[in-house]
Amino acid sequence: MKACMRTLAFFGALICTTVWASEKSVYDFSWLDKDKEVYVLQNRKFRKAGKVYIGVSGVKTLSGAFIDQMGAYGRAGYFFNEDWGFELAYGKYSGSENDTAKAVKQQGTIPFYRKLDTVTGALLWWSPFYGKINTFNEIFYFDWMFGLGGAKVQTLDNRNKFIAGASSGLTSESSTALMWSTAMRFHINQSWSLRMDFSGLHYNANRTSRIGTGTPFTKKQLNSTYDVGLGLVFAF
Repeated sequence: MKACMRTLAFFGALICTTVWASEKSVYDFSWLDKDKEVYVLQNRKFRKAGKVYIGVSGVKTLSGAFIDQMGAYGRAGYFFNEDWGFELAYGKYSGSENDTAKAVKQQGTIPFYRKLDTVTGALLWWSPFYGKINTFNEIFYFDWMFGLGGAKVQTLDNRNKFIAGASSGLTSESSTALMWSTAMRFHINQSWSLRMDFSGLHYNANRTSRIGTGTPFTKKQLNSTYDVGLGLVFAF
């Protein structure tokens, strides 16, 4: 009977009591020696606070109907604590017309496209989640981060194809963009980590005009570009 009462009391306390456990929390086990402490199991093995990092990554652009585009990024950043950090990034892209653009041309129509040339941006990072994955008899530690910031975007487009008498070269245009990203850093050791990114850019740029009108491009429209990336990070 006493055993049943103790069991009911345990589950009642479990249901009615809310416990918030941070990384520094300590569990109190009354049957252990009072000089011993049992900490939560999710203490960080790999830390970011107070560390400068640099990184490189390759990216693949997922948006753009008529262009297949890839790029490379260089990054440098600093984490003020385990949750907040700052990053500067520079990206260089290259791309060419894809099979969809070629098919449109075969129908006698000119496809309008805009592709990224360079991106120079700054992001504020929030890293609220960390954890570990146990697979193939190995434990992989990771941080899941979210970034938001701004960027200067340089683009190239083929607007001259739509303006009578214009040259056939690409036109460069500069825009200010909203930049965001979500990333996961899988730690290899205290210095090296593998980073996976999914990011987006949103900016206003001149839209196309009707072919042969000679009308200048003066009206803006919202453009969005989405990338997936993979790279390495080295932390000092």
